[in-house]
Amino acid sequence: MLKKIICLILVVAVIFPGCYSISHTVGDGHKGSSVETARQWYALWGLVPLNKVDSKEMAKGTTDYTIKTEITALDFVISIFTGWVTIYPMSVEVKK
Repeated sequence: MLKKIICLILVVAVIFPGCYSISHTVGDGHKGSSVETARQWYALWGLVPLNKVDSKEMAKGTTDYTIKTEITALDFVISIFTGWVTIYPMSVEVKK
């Protein structure tokens, strides 16, 4: 019974992504409520970026903003369909 539980935990740990979030503060951080989002795509399990998301360009000249890079629930759902070809998304959010 214990072996089955351990095996199930290992399968779930491999199949489902963990919570992943990185936040960067530029200058004094965001002061307003303006938010811009983009999706970064990776191939080969995250080793090869397929597009370039430029957070500085997303900030549009603002000197104080916050960047949050994370795997959201939507990214997880998308990866269910694209993961078999090793393509995974990640969301980038810039608050200004």
